[in-house]
Amino acid sequence: MIHKVMVAIYQCVAGLDVHQETVVACRRRLLGDGQAELEVETFQTTSTALRQLSQWLAEWGVTHVAMESTGIYWIPVWNVLEEHFQLVLVNAQHLKKVPGRKDDVSDAGRIAQCQQCGLLRGSFVPPPQVRHWRQLTRQRTKLTDQRTAVINRLHSVLQQGNIKLSSVASQIMGVSGRAMRERALARRA
Repeated sequence: MIHKVMVAIYQCVAGLDVHQETVVACRRRLLGDGQAELEVETFQTTSTALRQLSQWLAEWGVTHVAMESTGIYWIPVWNVLEEHFQLVLVNAQHLKKVPGRKDDVSDAGRIAQCQQCGLLRGSFVPPPQVRHWRQLTRQRTKLTDQRTAVINRLHSVLQQGNIKLSSVASQIMGVSGRAMRERALARRA
């Protein structure tokens, strides 16, 4: 019986299983006899520990790193490693589920093995500048939404206090609206 053997296309890779507080890393390199050498280590997700992870991977000459995308926890790991390695972000649902007991060490090893054979299709991760602008845009949108909520609440409070400011001023937060609010408050005091 002939079995198809997975062919490795990368000499030295790593697989990362990323969590909120830890990263389980498996570095894997091919040996001359067709065997693979593995080492697994767990790192914290602090900046210092992630730099140690980067050094640990570089010690073996790792060139390609794959990691599961789990919520937002992958982002700090990506930010530290992207300058030094070819990275692949894999949707956790796209990784084949293997029967049996599941643990972080075996997950990291499986990710490394699949990466070494080029079997992982990565998600799109925009360049750092685009990520930065997206983050700023999202923050601005949130602040605008919060401002709108405050203005709507002010409308409601004024109406409940029998102050019909929105009937005479189109912009209650504008200069004239602010002056009218201040006069109304001064009369009530």
